[in-house]
Amino acid sequence: MKPLESPATPGAILSFDFDGTLYSPAEHPPVSLRLFQTLERLRQERGALWGINTGRSIGHVVEGLVDARFPFTPDWVVAREREIWLPTSLGRWTPFDSWNSACEREQGEFFKEVRGILATIRHEVEEHTGATWIEQPGDPAGLVARTDEEMAWIVSRIELHAAAEPMLGWQRNSIWLRFGHKKYQKGSSLAEVARNFGLSPAQTFAIGDSHNDFEMLSPDVSGMFACPANAVPEIREHVLKGGGHACLLPHSEGCVEALEHFFGTGS
Repeated sequence: MKPLESPATPGAILSFDFDGTLYSPAEHPPVSLRLFQTLERLRQERGALWGINTGRSIGHVVEGLVDARFPFTPDWVVAREREIWLPTSLGRWTPFDSWNSACEREQGEFFKEVRGILATIRHEVEEHTGATWIEQPGDPAGLVARTDEEMAWIVSRIELHAAAEPMLGWQRNSIWLRFGHKKYQKGSSLAEVARNFGLSPAQTFAIGDSHNDFEMLSPDVSGMFACPANAVPEIREHVLKGGGHACLLPHSEGCVEALEHFFGTGS
C-alpha cells in the first residue's frame, strides 16, 4: 500500500477513529468500499488528506489496514492517541519527531509528579474491583475493567482523586483506560496534524464513537465533527449538543454519511 497521490494544495483534514468507527470486523467487508471511493473523490475535489486517530499502536494500525484490505495508506496516523506518524513515499511509517519527542519527555516527567495519585487510584481499583492494572513501556499506568459498568464506577473514583491534579488525563475506550498528560490526546494531536499541513479547524473533519474521541469532536479542533450510529450515548449527546452530525448509519457507512453531509455527494 502507498498513499494516494499528493494534492497540489491540501484543502481539508479528515480524521477517523479506527475500531468501531472506520473498522468493524463483524461487517462484510469490514470497511465499506464506498468509503474508499469517497476518500478518492474528496482527494480530487477538495485536496483532502485523511488519517487514522486511534488508541492502537502504529504496528497494530498497520495490521488493521491489512485486515481491512485498504487499497491505499493514510496520509498520517495518530497512534496511542498521541503519537503522530507520517508515511514515506514507499509507505513506511516515520515518527513526527518534534511532537513525539516532546510528548514522551513531558509524559515521563509528569508520571513522576503524579505517582502518588496513581498509587492511590491503583489501590482503590484493586481493593474494590476486579479490574487489572497495566504497566507497559510507553504507558506506565492503565487498566482493564471487566465490564463497562465497572469502568464507569472506576472513572467516577478517578475523577474524585484527579481533582487535585488538573493536568492528569485519561483515555477510555469501553473497558480499557490509559492515563496521561491532558495536553496530549486525540484532539491536541489532530490539531498538530492540521497545523503541520497548514490547515485550520474550519478545514478539519473528525468522526469517532467512544469516550476517547471527546477531545477531537470539538469545534476548536474540528469545525466538522460527527459520530456513527453505533457511538456510545455520551458521545452522541456530545456531538448533538455541539452542533455536529449524529449519523443514522453505523461504522464506515456512517463515515460516508458524515462526509457526504459536510462535503456533499459530488457530481
